[in-house]
Amino acid sequence: MLAAFGTYFCMYGLRKPFTASAYAGSEFYGLDFKTIAVVSQVIGYTISKFLGVKFVAELPPSRRVPAILLLVAVAEVGLVLFGVLPRPWSVVGLFLNGLPLGMIFGLVLGFLEGRRVTEALTAGLCASFILADGVTKSIGAWLLEQGVTEGWMPAAAGAGFLVPLVVFVFMLGHIPRPDAADVAARSERSAMRRADRRALVASYFVGLALVIAMYLVLTVIRSVRADFAPEIWRGLGEVAAPGTFATTEMVVALGVLGVCGLMVIVRDNRRAFFGSLVWCAIGVLLVIAGVLLRKWLGAFGFMTMVGLGMYIPYVTVQTSLCERLLSTTRAKGNLGFLVSMADAYGYLGYVVVLLARGVIGRGDVFGLFITMCLWGSIVCLACLAGAWVYFARRLDRNEVSAVREVRVGQ
Repeated sequence: MLAAFGTYFCMYGLRKPFTASAYAGSEFYGLDFKTIAVVSQVIGYTISKFLGVKFVAELPPSRRVPAILLLVAVAEVGLVLFGVLPRPWSVVGLFLNGLPLGMIFGLVLGFLEGRRVTEALTAGLCASFILADGVTKSIGAWLLEQGVTEGWMPAAAGAGFLVPLVVFVFMLGHIPRPDAADVAARSERSAMRRADRRALVASYFVGLALVIAMYLVLTVIRSVRADFAPEIWRGLGEVAAPGTFATTEMVVALGVLGVCGLMVIVRDNRRAFFGSLVWCAIGVLLVIAGVLLRKWLGAFGFMTMVGLGMYIPYVTVQTSLCERLLSTTRAKGNLGFLVSMADAYGYLGYVVVLLARGVIGRGDVFGLFITMCLWGSIVCLACLAGAWVYFARRLDRNEVSAVREVRVGQ
């Protein structure tokens, strides 16, 4: 858990610090520079996720460590280009930064999946990006206060995370493979060829589509909250100090770690799978409650409650829902493929929203965020209800078929 947490936490040090700056006064082609910068990195990150559907799913375990190190090195080169190139061409560096980073999450998941304690391990991994999202923005804001320029601040922040990242990746490489008891309790995880990926998707297409649709909505809302946090705080009537970002995300991370990690105590895979759908619904309801009670909660309470509500279902998909689906069905596959596929469409949705709302950086970001939270939550609840009905029927049918096969064999 420490190795996975540290690896992904440090990766965020190369991805998120640049969002701590408003880049005020810079407009190109009718858009403010921050919107262009965010879009550029997210486009690279989205392409990376689609590449990861194949790359992460097929990569042998022995090649994960060198792959992570190479991807991180390319990402830091992108940040250096962001500092070297003049605006607006410097966003090419952010595109290059996002292009390799999108595959790292799936690679780290490969070290953790298919174990009796996978939920606890992956909850720790997911807590890293919740906490790192706030901490790295705080570091970025602090570097700006120390006089580092907006152009070089991301590279300076990223460089500070490189050495610890190498140490944590080295630790990941020494994690033992799942043992026989793990395989018996969950299922054996293996590299997936194209035919394997098609077979898994075809078997559960409707259910997976509904889960991915929910995940897409959550990714868009979560990304707006993360990338435009300073603007949302101002919409709430407060200016967040550098340490505020880290404080809210620390509370959210601890809550998500407790909720999602506890799923490890549910041994029955089918029960845990449907329990995951319930937790997703509870999280979505928290988002609705946070929006409706925002005046009573205050800025800090609102950001914390909405963050917790968004991250519970978002992380549950990554930690438990996909893991238990593979364990229940015993289908050939791996967690990296399912999560990379969900992430790919999620970030594609975010790119579409950013491009469609080209004025998001200078418009009413807070109003947009509130609207997204309310309508997005309704869509998520509908998707969850449909997924419950589909999988209840589909998995029951699988059990009946398995019983028939046993009887025929006898």
